[in-house]
Amino acid sequence: MTTRSTVLITGASTGIGATYAERFARRGQDLVLVARDKVRLDTLAARLREETGVAVDVLQADLTRPDDLTAVEKRLRDDARIGILINNAGVAQSGGFIEQTADSIDRLVTLNTTALARLAAAIAPRLAQVGEGAIVNIGSVVGLAPEFGMSVYGATKAFVLYLSQGLSLELTPKGVYIQAVLPAATRTEIWERAGIDLNTLSGVMEVDELVDAALVGFDRRELVTIPPLHNASRWDALDAARQGLLPDIRQAHAAERYRTAS
Repeated sequence: MTTRSTVLITGASTGIGATYAERFARRGQDLVLVARDKVRLDTLAARLREETGVAVDVLQADLTRPDDLTAVEKRLRDDARIGILINNAGVAQSGGFIEQTADSIDRLVTLNTTALARLAAAIAPRLAQVGEGAIVNIGSVVGLAPEFGMSVYGATKAFVLYLSQGLSLELTPKGVYIQAVLPAATRTEIWERAGIDLNTLSGVMEVDELVDAALVGFDRRELVTIPPLHNASRWDALDAARQGLLPDIRQAHAAERYRTAS
């Protein structure tokens, strides 16, 4: 199923999502494109149909709206042709934590975590039942680095990595491939929408290069793909250290340093 199944992509009207759509279309795979901007979706869909001959459905949805999210969940549950989910929709953070409003926090957390998890949950049981398929979750290197100064955004992306790792443990034995993609700053409209000038950021990657690298990781069946990381052993060492910690934190008693003097 994962080689020629239909691919549902969220945040597909521009940037990373639109580039994923083009790449999968050129692989001959049919698409379901999900985003808020129907005009852009229709334009992209028409071009991809003409250039590649694949079938492209458009599903207009704002994933922060309960009814819209429910509609996309239903499509993922009911459409047996969909074998790959690209969980790409997201929003960036503008300003520090004390500058966030209740509404901005709610929207960011809802889109970056709740919607992503619910869409994965909508398709996962069906994929597990048939024993094949893939879920790709777009995270961020910011989820590894509070030092980058985007506390809420980074926390949501840490959630994406953790969720992906957990889903991989649960679903890989059932034949479902999970990939977490961790970009650094990528030249997309997400920054402009957050009021951030890309020219103030260093090491900005072009979106084509990001998606092509992510697809190399996809084809290799990597669990965690970090396109800007040149020294892969750094991630391997970090993950090995984390796993080495597991026996030490499964203890029935507090560490000696936390015990009060009797």
